Amino acid sequence: MARWLLPEGISDVLPSEAQFLERLRRSALDLYRGYGYELVVPPLLEYTDSLLTGVGADLDLRTLKLVDQVSGRLLGLRADTTPQVARIDAHILNRAGVVRLCYAASVLHARPLHPLATREPFYVGAELFGHASVLADAEVLELAVRSLGLARIAELRFDLGHTRILRALLELDPAARQMSEEIVAALSTKDAAALGPLTEALAAPARTALRALMRLHGDRQVLAAARAELPAMPQVLAALDELDRLTEVLGRLDAAISIDLADLHGFRYHTGATFAAYAAGWPAALARGGRYDDIGRAFGRARPATGFSIDLRELARLHQGTTARAILAPAGADGTVAALVERLRAAGEIVIQRLGDDDRIDGMECDREIRRVDGVWQVVDRQHSVDAKR
Repeated sequence: MARWLLPEGISDVLPSEAQFLERLRRSALDLYRGYGYELVVPPLLEYTDSLLTGVGADLDLRTLKLVDQVSGRLLGLRADTTPQVARIDAHILNRAGVVRLCYAASVLHARPLHPLATREPFYVGAELFGHASVLADAEVLELAVRSLGLARIAELRFDLGHTRILRALLELDPAARQMSEEIVAALSTKDAAALGPLTEALAAPARTALRALMRLHGDRQVLAAARAELPAMPQVLAALDELDRLTEVLGRLDAAISIDLADLHGFRYHTGATFAAYAAGWPAALARGGRYDDIGRAFGRARPATGFSIDLRELARLHQGTTARAILAPAGADGTVAALVERLRAAGEIVIQRLGDDDRIDGMECDREIRRVDGVWQVVDRQHSVDAKR
């Protein structure tokens, strides 16, 4: 085996992708700071007793583990940053009021989330602790929309769901609660053939509501249909009201909306409204978020919580082939050119100084150059400059 080969699902971050990741990371953290979110940097590894507390079997399977040679205890390399941020809020900061935290960090997965996924995603995200109202969910959703807006993705769609609706419907029949895992699996995969036999022996209200849930997906009209078809239980009505509020947020931000009341990703983890963002023609979610109350209970302090994370490497794959644009400066130029170069760099431009007569710059497109025009050093279009010399 060649020594330069990397493990499957692991890859270097090359210049164009790295530049994109860093630009988006900086922009996202500046955005979060403007909303009052404080940056935290959790450790890369922790004892599994802490790292995997209250997060469910899925994250356990994605976590790489090793034995600590100092303590002899089992360590885990983080596969998700949210539980770590929840630990910081509940056990380290220990503040009484609302806490807003954000992060930007790599994680490592023992197995990829989907066949094309990297096993080393780079997540940015924001978490809001200490407030249980839909206003907190709305703020987090708005922040997710604005975060993805930084990447200028065309045809972005947000899918909304709510785990509390199914939880309420399962309470209609004890037998439904006993089959909750099977029911969740059938609803999540839209498997009507599996859901039919599962619900056949249930009491009529539970059977009818669960079968209706599978059909309740589409545009905003789904919420009106749900009010007509689902039992008027307080928990169901409150959840639909929350989704109404979140559709208003997305509408104000001109984001495309779809609603799926059988979208139950993270059902054991999420406790309320959930969302996922998709780009047209791209199979994987670019962002996921939602409410996950009481995760801090495992650390000694139950707290309402809502948040989201975005995999910047997934976003970078949408921008593959993008070449950085730069300005070419002449070699051995005078002080006037040097001052112009400094001003351009301070304004955020990439300026590459010629080292000689060879203009070849691999990896960047030098579409402009600094040339003397009518006795004045100026930035001009290179194609125009070439044509002029002809």
